[in-house]
Amino acid sequence: MEWRIKSFSDLSSLELYKILQLRINVFMLEQDCLYPECDDKDLKGEHLYLVEEDQCLAYARLLPPDVSYPNCSSIGRVVVHADHRQHKYGQELMERAIAYLKNEFPEVPIRISAQEYLKRFYTNFGFKIESDVYLEDDIPHLEMALY
Repeated sequence: MEWRIKSFSDLSSLELYKILQLRINVFMLEQDCLYPECDDKDLKGEHLYLVEEDQCLAYARLLPPDVSYPNCSSIGRVVVHADHRQHKYGQELMERAIAYLKNEFPEVPIRISAQEYLKRFYTNFGFKIESDVYLEDDIPHLEMALY
């Protein structure tokens, strides 16, 4: 197993395929949610992922300030393969994502749009709820920030 972080232009076609396969399988198929998965933000961010034998087990998209939120960096598309959730890769994924963004943009808050049922997961990393519940692609979400 290996954690990797790459810009979009540094991803191989197989890496990109496996990342998109995981994102689509979880966000669109497992969660039964139809939305534009390819939203051009991938082109502007870094891609943090865990691979084992060419399979993507965990993934997060790390965006610089002002791409998703004004004056904030962001973490999005946080996902762990269904067959590997018992290994707590999500925790390590978030720890690595936060560390990367805090290193790259030390004085900039990190903002996320979190699925409501995961609020405890994100508050354990220090994220604070900053909105009421809202629907994003028919799934309840909360805006959260880490300062």
